[in-house]
Amino acid sequence: MLETQEAVQAATSLDLKSLGAAFAIGAGALGPGVGIGLLAAKAMEAIGRNPEAAPKIQTAMILAAAFAEAIAIYALVVALIIKFI
Repeated sequence: MLETQEAVQAATSLDLKSLGAAFAIGAGALGPGVGIGLLAAKAMEAIGRNPEAAPKIQTAMILAAAFAEAIAIYALVVALIIKFI
């Protein structure tokens, strides 16, 4: 009887860890995804208004996209920690 209860408790704990990891990466990727989309839209709008400034705008856009993507990588690390620890 005790062995069955321990097995059920271990399986429930694993399921909750999987659910928590999925929620962490889902929520963590949502913000950077929206942010990069808005960033690209505004950069294209700025380049359309002032084509001569395209190199400066593009450099700033790529740098900001890299920072936003780093947030998604942190969310992935947190999800892996939740899943395996």
